[in-house]
Amino acid sequence: MLRTLASARIAAPRRLAHTISTPTLINLDRRWESMSPEEQADLQSQLAKRQEGPWAELTPEEKKAAYFVAFGEHGPRANVHPKGFQTRVVIGTVIGLLGSSALFYGIRMLAQPPPKTMTREYQEAMNELAISEKVEPISGVASEDYKGKGYVQSE
Repeated sequence: MLRTLASARIAAPRRLAHTISTPTLINLDRRWESMSPEEQADLQSQLAKRQEGPWAELTPEEKKAAYFVAFGEHGPRANVHPKGFQTRVVIGTVIGLLGSSALFYGIRMLAQPPPKTMTREYQEAMNELAISEKVEPISGVASEDYKGKGYVQSE
């Protein structure tokens, strides 16, 4: 007797939960933002009641609606950027890079030629002068075992 009463109590909620009408659930993702908060709360409570029973009894529309209500792009999960925002960012970045490159090379074309101290011949002459004047005789260019380039920076 106890077993039959317990199973009757378990089966009772199944009969109380009725399916939600299909027109209410169709295109829910498009209609969600235009629904009033009361309608949203009512639909959420209806879906919660339906989900208390076995999920095999849920219709595909109810499963999609439950997933959207739980994980859809609304509320805090709404997309914050409008459609096409990423494309505008990429195009703006490319335009910015092209503009800065044009500005850089334009300034380089208008600039003065490099000073004479940046020529290889001048830097080699500075090495010879440093060796003859014994500049930094312990660890520099004038030291006996020095193998570096010295003052030569230009290619």
